[in-house]
Amino acid sequence: MSKAKKLLDKIRNNPKAVPFDDLDKVLLGCGFTRRQAGSGSSHYYYTLGALTLSVPYKRPYVREVYVRQALDLIDQAIDAEGEA
Repeated sequence: MSKAKKLLDKIRNNPKAVPFDDLDKVLLGCGFTRRQAGSGSSHYYYTLGALTLSVPYKRPYVREVYVRQALDLIDQAIDAEGEA
């Protein structure tokens, strides 16, 4: 099992305690691109085709609602990749 797969499984098992860096690694590993809005915004935007997600940078953990949204988008991206 690869490191990325293990990290994704770890996030799925405990979505309440996910550091921003771990979520960032998983999203970038799935092919999403990251950008940060200017003017001191704490939000990072991840896009992959038509899929878009906004995640605020927060320490020590990202809020669970954003982690669940990210997992849903990752599942959609994996499904779309399998269909192609």
